[in-house]
Amino acid sequence: MDALKTKVVREPRRQLHKQPAWMTVDDGLTNRECFVLDVSPGGARIVTDVAIDVRDKFGLALVRERPKHQSCEVVWRRGKTYGVKFLN
Repeated sequence: MDALKTKVVREPRRQLHKQPAWMTVDDGLTNRECFVLDVSPGGARIVTDVAIDVRDKFGLALVRERPKHQSCEVVWRRGKTYGVKFLN
């Protein structure tokens, strides 16, 4: 019997054309540059230029000098590209 495939309903996305951003780990002690490919209210698609170990949860800052970081959780990985959801 063929299993029914469920289509995932996605939020509308806005293209950002590889906007620089910074991933923060270790309570903000370590910053890694990445690029946001697109973003929506619930999450984003990011890419890194080099292969790094992206943790399951990290902070994301669109402006390096700002102390506010959006908490994120990785929901999928494809090479150096990651889908993340924003945590409240």
